[in-house]
Amino acid sequence: MADDSGSNGGRGRTSPRTDLAVTLSRLARSLQDNDNADDTLRAIVYAAVDTIPGAHYAALSVVQRRREVRTEAGTDELVYLVDQAQYETGQGPCLDAVYQQRTVRLSDMSTEQRWPEFTGRAQELGVRSMLSFQLFVQHDNLGALNLYSRQLDAFDGDSEHIGLLFATHAAVAMSGAQQQDHLNKALAARDAIGQAKGILMERHRLTADQAFSVLARASQESNIRLVEVARALNETGQLDRTAG
Repeated sequence: MADDSGSNGGRGRTSPRTDLAVTLSRLARSLQDNDNADDTLRAIVYAAVDTIPGAHYAALSVVQRRREVRTEAGTDELVYLVDQAQYETGQGPCLDAVYQQRTVRLSDMSTEQRWPEFTGRAQELGVRSMLSFQLFVQHDNLGALNLYSRQLDAFDGDSEHIGLLFATHAAVAMSGAQQQDHLNKALAARDAIGQAKGILMERHRLTADQAFSVLARASQESNIRLVEVARALNETGQLDRTAG
C-alpha cells in the first residue's frame, strides 16, 4: 500500500508543507493584532526564532535612505552587539543581504573569508553561524531579517526556504504597521494643530486661517516644528514670544 502520509488522504496527518502554511497563516493573523510598529517588530523576531530551523536569536535591521543602519528589534542583547560589529566594520551578512542579495548564509565564522573583520568579533560574542534575508525595499528604506546561532552549520536549505517565506509575511506586516503608525501620527498632529487654532481663535477672536498663520509664523521664527508649537500652546497656554 502506498504511503499517503504526505497527502490529503492521510487521515489525521498533515505534510510539512501544510504545517508551514498553517504556521505562516497564524503568524500573519497574530502580527495584525499588534497595536503599533514596535510591537509588530518584536513579534516578528520572536516568531522567527520559533519558526525558522536553526535560529537561536533574531533581529531586524533597518537602513534609512540607504545610509543610516540600526537594529530596530532583537530577541537578546547579544544580537545588538553582533549587529553593531557589522555596522562598525561595514561588513557582514546583514549588510550584504540588505544591499546586494535576498538571502545570505554564513555557515562557519571560523572559516568564513568574506567578512574577516566582522567574523572575528562575532566569534568572540559566541555566534558561530548566521542567516540573513532582505526583508523589504521601499523607496530608499531597506531592511533585513537576521538569524543567529551558537552552532556551526545551523542553517540549511529548509532554513532558507522557510525563512524566505517567513520574511515575505513579516515584510507585509511590517509595512502595514509602519503605515498605520504614520497615519496615527498624522492624525495626532492634525488634532494638536486644530486644538491650538481653537485656543487662538477664542482668545484673540481670529478666523481659522488667521490662527493658523499665527502658528505658522511662530514655527518659522522659533525654528520649531509647527506641531510642536501647537502642542506647547495646548499644554502651557502660551505661544512662543517670537511669534509676536
